Amino acid sequence: MEIKQLYTGCLSEAAYFIASEGEAAIIDPLRDVDTYIKMAEEKGVKIKYIFETHFHADFVSGHIDLSHKTGAPIVYGPGTEAGFKVTVAKDGEEFSIGKIKIKVLHTPGHTLESSCFLLSDEAGEPNCIFTGDTLFVGDVGRPDLFSGNLDKEDLAAMMYHSLRDKIMPLSDNIIVYPAHGPGSSCGKNLGPETFSTIGVQKATNYALQEMNEAEFIKKVTTGLNTPPAYFPINAKLNSRGVESIDDVYEKGLVALSVAEFKQKIKEGLTILDTRPSTVFTTGFIPESISIGLDGRFAEFAGIIIPFSDSLIIVAENGKEKETITRLARVGLDNIHGYLNGGYEAWVEAGEQIDLIIDIEPDELAMDIPFDDMLEIIDVRKPGEFETAHIKGAINIPVDTLTDPLNVAMLDDNANLYVHCAGGYRSVIACSLLKRQGMHNLRNVLGGFGKIKNEKGITVVQAEKASA
Repeated sequence: MEIKQLYTGCLSEAAYFIASEGEAAIIDPLRDVDTYIKMAEEKGVKIKYIFETHFHADFVSGHIDLSHKTGAPIVYGPGTEAGFKVTVAKDGEEFSIGKIKIKVLHTPGHTLESSCFLLSDEAGEPNCIFTGDTLFVGDVGRPDLFSGNLDKEDLAAMMYHSLRDKIMPLSDNIIVYPAHGPGSSCGKNLGPETFSTIGVQKATNYALQEMNEAEFIKKVTTGLNTPPAYFPINAKLNSRGVESIDDVYEKGLVALSVAEFKQKIKEGLTILDTRPSTVFTTGFIPESISIGLDGRFAEFAGIIIPFSDSLIIVAENGKEKETITRLARVGLDNIHGYLNGGYEAWVEAGEQIDLIIDIEPDELAMDIPFDDMLEIIDVRKPGEFETAHIKGAINIPVDTLTDPLNVAMLDDNANLYVHCAGGYRSVIACSLLKRQGMHNLRNVLGGFGKIKNEKGITVVQAEKASA
């Protein structure tokens, strides 16, 4: 028996490869499925099943492509209604892979069809459970995502019983393999590890402590941030089906000359520049959106870029396919080529460029007392801002800067000093502000992580709650 967790950090997503006696199963595959096919070929096993724990909201699954390429059926839990052929398993139904078995446990709460998969080894002993978004390390799946007419309290009540009836009775030594790790927006505050055990979770996970249903509902539904805007789109795509990623590559991996790229711009296509944020500020094609591959690229692309936009790409040489793959993982498929030779080709052709001025926190400290037109824009999340921020700063989270009303509140004549936590989001923000006509910009390098230690800058800390 072999179990391999395939973790993708920029999406905080875990897929799983399971093999026994020449047969394999994949759980919650990403859209770029060749990884799983190659792994099966290298190990000399045949992919027999594709298991989906639920209709994912934070990424587009590869279940359809993988099924078409391998012939393996797609298995969902009870109550699933899909726009493509699936096997809808019964609660308690078992599936054999070689000498091991996977048992379906229907665990509604995160979504109605959410199910966990309990794996028993060759001796028939329960070994591990793949919990999807039902149970995370230190957290549980949020109950406010797209399940018909049910509200979050209804789903939280279902989650309460799913956890207590199906998960908590399991032996303490059973390994917990969730679908997500730290940083995921599918829960409130996932722990730092990507796997655990039932025993550890019963001892440490707030949602598994002794409480009644009403207390559980209150705990699970309190403190939920607004889910990323692309979540309902991805959930719908996963339930209805998407085009093959091979078709996305065929359309997107087209090398455009500078002249062809300029024509695409005239036609209204959106320029996405995926070079590192530290490189982007030193020079870029005007009107470009910066979302660097060096950060949580796919997540921010899904949040920032309208799904109706047609895209053309500026990438580091050799990173074009990676860019398209990672965009496709969140359903951004409308890609119509990339600039052949990258940004350097644009410069060599003598075309117009733009840039963003980078400054260190000490320069901000020197400017604050003397610049009457200075405004500090903090683009972190509201919770980060409330914990600590520069005195007088304006909080406009980066994901809200596509709304012209939020930009309209800024003074066109002000000198805008933009920062986030570490420097990645602030460059995205500056590129969005540039596109909306704001040009008196300074990007503060190192973000609040460096700013908070700079002498001459007053930081406002949140008041600690009294005991």
